[in-house]
Amino acid sequence: MSRIAYVNGQYRDMRDASVNIEDRGYQFSDGVYEVCEIRDGKVVDLPRHMTRLQRSLRELRIDMPMPLSALEIVIHETVRRNRVTYGIVYLQVTRGVARRDHAFPVKPVKPAIVVTARGLNFRKNQETAARGIGVITIPENRWPRVDIKSVSLLPNVLAKQQARENDAYEAWFVDGEGHVTEGASSNAWIITKDGKVVTRSAESGILAGVTRAVLTNVMSALQITFEERPFTPEEAYEAAEAFVTASSQIVMPVVRIDGHPIGNGKPGAISMRLREEFHRFSDFS
Repeated sequence: MSRIAYVNGQYRDMRDASVNIEDRGYQFSDGVYEVCEIRDGKVVDLPRHMTRLQRSLRELRIDMPMPLSALEIVIHETVRRNRVTYGIVYLQVTRGVARRDHAFPVKPVKPAIVVTARGLNFRKNQETAARGIGVITIPENRWPRVDIKSVSLLPNVLAKQQARENDAYEAWFVDGEGHVTEGASSNAWIITKDGKVVTRSAESGILAGVTRAVLTNVMSALQITFEERPFTPEEAYEAAEAFVTASSQIVMPVVRIDGHPIGNGKPGAISMRLREEFHRFSDFS
């Protein structure tokens, strides 16, 4: 079946879908994006994603491309047309098309929007979680405004490639003070030997992950102690468990960091329980 994309008001076959070469997303990475999980044909935690999208757009002074209610219809229709039951839906909004100039267009232009959806392999995802993943740490080299979910992701791309070349799944950035910030495409977590779940505060240095936010509700319901504070790679090496969170991975156990086995080198009980319980606290639409 051909995949269908929504591009600036039209549903198009992916082979025919295109954007203008002077789209500022292409020229300057002048845009933002969101990725939502699709589960059982429904979009997971869409209201939270739309709230974050609107914040990112405000920070870059880009208008919403359409009313929120209409955008949600487009997202659901894109999922339906692609017949995705398990996978992701990707949404990107850029400032629009204008003559190439670094400053904003003098005459306002209409924001450009692309929405796509694709299936993922549920069984493969579960098998990966059952094995756990490896992580490497690398120096933080991104711009300070990582709280904006910008399409400017070159440092993340290079980090992911470095992880792949080192037989790892993810890379964790480490700031100038020696603390882990977050992963190239995920939030970073550890679980201490006394059972406390630790991750960096979302006030600075990381993206406020939607999965991260839902997981705090899961931990509260399960009466699991949660601490927002920085941690170092060295503390992570000695942790009982570790994991990452992202919309496409939910809770993904980490069993190796920089070659150091975490705990007994297998996915931990708390990480797996958080993964199993996660969708009981999610919104489905």
